[in-house]
Amino acid sequence: MCRVGRLIAVVLFLALVAPAAALARGWSRASERRAVAAAAVEFVPVTSTSTAHLNRQATHASRVRKLGFVLAVALVVTTVLLFAEASVFLWVPAFAVGLLAGVLLAEATRPRPRWAVSSPARRPRRGEQISLWLLWAMRATVAGEVLTAVLLADDLGTARTAVALAVPLGGWVLAEVALLRALVRPLPAEGADVPVDEAQRTWTAHLAVAAATVLAVLPLGALLLRAAIDLDDRVTSDGAGLLPVALVAGGFSALIAGLVVAGFLMTWLRPVRQTSHALA
Repeated sequence: MCRVGRLIAVVLFLALVAPAAALARGWSRASERRAVAAAAVEFVPVTSTSTAHLNRQATHASRVRKLGFVLAVALVVTTVLLFAEASVFLWVPAFAVGLLAGVLLAEATRPRPRWAVSSPARRPRRGEQISLWLLWAMRATVAGEVLTAVLLADDLGTARTAVALAVPLGGWVLAEVALLRALVRPLPAEGADVPVDEAQRTWTAHLAVAAATVLAVLPLGALLLRAAIDLDDRVTSDGAGLLPVALVAGGFSALIAGLVVAGFLMTWLRPVRQTSHALA
């Protein structure tokens, strides 16, 4: 029995740490990509076209994210009206959903650059903008959250299931729109504007993927913990008792991974700037 307990503890620890550690490593490398893109911008001369483009992009992102803040407040008020005192536990999730929706909307609706494009049109590859591992991890997380919500639909009820499906799917759709726009837009014609454009695409790809990942992985963690609590009351055999432990481990692992990605997301919110200190 002692050996079984130790084995469960080891499995629980690995399940809790491994996904969060993998995501942390992946986003740490993404931060290195961000540093390279920012440095490339500093090594090109400032032009009126690039300056106007970056100012326009920063203004657009700021305005839409403010709308996200308004949406966050509206969601909190809505939870208060619907659930009264019980809504106190929903304030933080509702506020976070609104803020992340603002981030995704800003990236999905970024205005197109006004500089001349290459002729014939040249377009970047997906791997030049973001690691494919991070992209598919986001998609897999959304699929896992949707599957979990469908399996728990009877226990959650219609309203909660609808919310559990709408949040990650809505974030995924906005992220895919932002990624598609960054992929199909032709590269600029002039060499001095290319690093600025590449940096902007890199920012958009990472912001969209990170926000969609958080919108999926945090609800997934909550659903797994909910399933573990419900299942624990029904378990009678010793063998089946391992399933609630696995669900709890997966739930806490997802929550930690979501917080890790959210931490890296904060570092990407600062807009791309061009000061060309490297050329001074």
